[in-house]
Amino acid sequence: MPEREAGATPLTQATSIALTAASDNEFHPPSIGDFSPPALLFEGTVFEFTRINLAQVLATIVLVLFLLWGTRRMTVVPGRFQSVVEMGFGFVRDQVVYQILGERDGRRFLPILTAIFFGILFMNLTGVIPGINIPGTSVAGVPLMLALVAYVLFIYAGIRKHGGFGFLKSALVPSGVPIYLLPIIVVVEIISTFIARPVSLFLRLLMNMMVGHMMLVLFFAATHFFLLSFSWLSPLAIGTFALGLAFTLFEIFVCVLQAYVFTVLTSVYIQLAVADEH
Repeated sequence: MPEREAGATPLTQATSIALTAASDNEFHPPSIGDFSPPALLFEGTVFEFTRINLAQVLATIVLVLFLLWGTRRMTVVPGRFQSVVEMGFGFVRDQVVYQILGERDGRRFLPILTAIFFGILFMNLTGVIPGINIPGTSVAGVPLMLALVAYVLFIYAGIRKHGGFGFLKSALVPSGVPIYLLPIIVVVEIISTFIARPVSLFLRLLMNMMVGHMMLVLFFAATHFFLLSFSWLSPLAIGTFALGLAFTLFEIFVCVLQAYVFTVLTSVYIQLAVADEH
């Protein structure tokens, strides 16, 4: 595969792939190397800054501006932009947090769960923005950080509600279990509660965003390959380009869905932690 230049997008990656493919009559699909792009700044240091980091920074800036702009002049009769922001907040509050946690517990965790939802959403959407074309959540750092935040939230909620010992007892010892089964049940609950939950949150978000990016690059790389082959294969570029556009729309849906699923599961884990019985 040709070496990618700093700042390359899936379309420029696809062009590079297709030019090499046309010269050797072979198709070179995208690889996992797309998620280790060349450094833009501070190469070789702990502060190395890549195109994915740029996507993360831009997503954060746009999110902050979006929230500031939508809430700077709140009116009783909201304008269009204020309505969009309020609709987003209302969706997270009513359809995710309050529906699962109830209003009393939901109020305590609403700010951070709302931040998680919008943070994931905006970083996911960088994968379909022309000129960026890679999700900010497609490298391990961001999904791992978010999974750790969710982990700390449900442990904090459980300890605050039941106390340290009470939370462990509620989480690890289901009521009504025969005493001779407790050792097995405790081990299973430790794995499912304190290991599987954060790991599943981390892997679900990371893998979905990685696969989505690779599929988009694959479709557009195939389009370039067919076009530049200048053969009977060239008309196939129409089909792969149409599939690329269709998958872009699907990827937007996945971006929203993954933000929703991550926030819902975090709310569910908090609710389980504060429940009176396991």
